[in-house]
Amino acid sequence: MKNPTQRVRDYLVNLQDRITSTIAVVDGGSFVVDHWKKPAGERLQGSGITQILEDGAVFERAGCGFSHVTGPALPPSATQHRPELSGAPFEAMGVSLVFHPRNPMVPTVHMNVRMIAATPKGGQPVCWFGGGMDLTPYYGFEEDAEHFHRTCKAALDPFGVDKYPRFKKWCDEYFYLKHRDEQRGIGGVFFDDFSELGFEGSFAMMRSVGDAFLDAYLPIVDRRKTLPSGEREREFQLYRRGRYVEFNLVWDRGTHFGLQSGGRSESILLSMPPLVSWSYQRQEAPGSHEAQLYSDFLVRKDWV
Repeated sequence: MKNPTQRVRDYLVNLQDRITSTIAVVDGGSFVVDHWKKPAGERLQGSGITQILEDGAVFERAGCGFSHVTGPALPPSATQHRPELSGAPFEAMGVSLVFHPRNPMVPTVHMNVRMIAATPKGGQPVCWFGGGMDLTPYYGFEEDAEHFHRTCKAALDPFGVDKYPRFKKWCDEYFYLKHRDEQRGIGGVFFDDFSELGFEGSFAMMRSVGDAFLDAYLPIVDRRKTLPSGEREREFQLYRRGRYVEFNLVWDRGTHFGLQSGGRSESILLSMPPLVSWSYQRQEAPGSHEAQLYSDFLVRKDWV
């Protein structure tokens, strides 16, 4: 029988392949597959597979990475809620993706599922799971937000009816730009440091979230990818992408974990959009579709 770590790794590699092969069909393009391995002697050891599609018909940039690394000590971003594990050697593996669409009517999406194990000095190994998915529209559609959240809820309900409300609230609180007093998007679900269902139950819940991703996102892509848009919509898309960059670099624990632990920068930063813009004190016209994004979608609300 496979050891637990190998089972998680096998699932994650298969998930990456399933997602990228499906997205390649939707886009009509192909992913570049980059197998990498950390050089001997570096603080962080391990390997991964970065898959990325750029300048596609549907996706301007779609990155999906798998990594499996070990290190001598957990970085600060991983121990802020577990101080007893400070300095503990660790093993981490996960799949993380961010898809930036070409058409401004299609939302950007993020998904991540992961496992981290650490062994405190003189203690027993500790293992926990994390993950989730969230949607960042440029132009809001209620049916898209409702579909995305319903799919997330359906993935979590078998593990307890408390899970979706908890993880939805957690997602709203996490994907929040404190320096802007602004939500990043319409949320989804997010969980971290999760082990309360034991290894088997927690692993199954993580798998359910990962397996639900394509069902949550692809119907939205299909509905919006051919909608008309012009220079105004493109300009707003690039402006709003700036918020995505700000969050990932300033607040995201996953980015901080990767950079603080000596991870591979090229793979860690695959979430960055290919083009982005900023403007000073931009104001949207009252009653415009752009203003509606802020008033009706970048707010915490019950979408189910």
